[in-house]
Parts: sequence; C-alpha cells; structure tokens
Amino acid sequence: MKWTAADLPSFADRTVIVTGANSGLGEITARELARVGGSVILAVRNTDKGAAAAAAMPGTVEVRRLDLQDLASVREFADGIDRVDVLINNAGVMAVPFALTKDGFESQIGTNHLGHFALTNRLLPKITDRVVTVSSLMHLMGRIKLEDLSWKARPYSAWGAYGQSKLANLLFTSELQRRLERAGSPVRAVAAHPGYSATNLQTHSDGPLSSRFLRFGNRFMATDADFGARQTLYAAAEDVPGDAFIGPRFGQTGPTGPSPRSPLARSKAKAQGLWELSSQLTDTEFSI
Repeated sequence: MKWTAADLPSFADRTVIVTGANSGLGEITARELARVGGSVILAVRNTDKGAAAAAAMPGTVEVRRLDLQDLASVREFADGIDRVDVLINNAGVMAVPFALTKDGFESQIGTNHLGHFALTNRLLPKITDRVVTVSSLMHLMGRIKLEDLSWKARPYSAWGAYGQSKLANLLFTSELQRRLERAGSPVRAVAAHPGYSATNLQTHSDGPLSSRFLRFGNRFMATDADFGARQTLYAAAEDVPGDAFIGPRFGQTGPTGPSPRSPLARSKAKAQGLWELSSQLTDTEFSI
C-alpha cells in the first residue's frame, strides 16, 4: 500500500518547526501537520509571505522570522523557542549564482547546511522526538571540500555547490545520530528527499540554460509538490530508525520508503570532519 499524507497520525499536543514553510514543499509539509493537530511554527525569512501561507492553513499555525543566512537570526530564533517535538530542516536554495551569506559563507552551503547545523544544535536541548533534514538526489554529484566549503579557492559551480550542500545534509544527519546515540538520547536524526518535485526552488537557478532545463523538467518529468512533501512527512511521522534516508523507491517516483545514498554520504571520517568544521564556523556545539 502506498503511504500518503492521508495516513498521517495525529500530531495533537505536538509542536513542529518547519523552515522555509511559506512556499513549496515546506508549505505543504506545514499544512498537513497542522491539519492533523500539530502546533506548527513557520520559520521563514519573509514573514509577510509566511503570514499569507499560514492564513490558508488549518489549526494552530504561528509565523516566526528565521534567516538561515544570518547566524545572529538563527540564534535569536532558537532563543525564542521553549520546546519542540519535531524540527524539519526544509529551507534551501538551489544552483544560485555565487553569493555570500552575512557571515561570509557561500550561500548554498550557508543556507542548506551551516544555517541548519547551527539551528539544530541551538535547539537540540529542547527537541523531544526527531530532526528531519531535507536532502536531495543531487547529493550523488556532491563532493565535500573541507578546505574550501565556500568556493573561495576554486572556480564556482552552482550545481557543484548545491550537490556539496545536499551531501553535507546527509553527513550531518549521520554524525548527529551517532552523537545522539552516544549521549543516550531518545531523539533521532533522519533525512528525506522529494525525488524531483516541481516547486519554486527551481526558479532561482544560475543561468538561462539551467533555468530552461528546469522549466522543461518541471513540465514533463517532475512529480507534484504534494508527492515531494510526502517523503518529508513520512520521515517526520513514521517509526523510522535513526539515520534513515527516506524517499521514493525508484528515485523520482514510487512508494515512500528507505532510499540509497552515495558512498561519500556514508563516510564516517568525512562526517566527523564536516561536523568539527561546521561547529567552528558557526560557533555552536552538540549540546546534549
């Protein structure tokens, strides 16, 4: 039987934070969790867009500002949270032109990985159930350059930087799970990917050729955003093991369940090295 959002259990009396929840997969994820009784916090950079999205959602929904490209904003957001059951690290940028975050990180590694790394570690003592981080099949093309995460010593590749950030999501999840287990914590870290879903993420990619290809893909190859969000919802709600990677069985389509990851995404040494560097860059530490 194919699992869908209709199979979500009740989230009554549970609080969920969804980053990037004012559009796309994040908006659908938040909407469905609110529908089944969750108290959902939309963690968004643009609170006006967040409020518009929240207005169309059922149940208890709150909008709070979070800019993952600004570590001061991450700290302020985390300080304002008392307790959360599920943190969903959904926000992201994809294949954008080279830019730096406020703290000097290349924008894709800064948003997709370092911002979520800092957010997770600052919230960790307040999380009761799990951390779900949204990665991508594009992690398969990713390579982690610990000596040059921000592409300052090599020619910038928009897709290479995106692949690096999505690989970082999986390495982060694996290392977080190892640390949680060593600490004896019941919290689990899992990851998910949507396959290839048509969302507004593809509208900001670098270059006209890339944009044309993505428009073609969205029209003729992509699944809809509800299908993509289904993978995240499954990871957030079902009894999956720590360090699970959830996605469509056949990569882009098929029933939701365990998904394969690249050999590089299974490197314990690289995961540890990335964690140590990320902790140094963001001034955050594992806090359980």
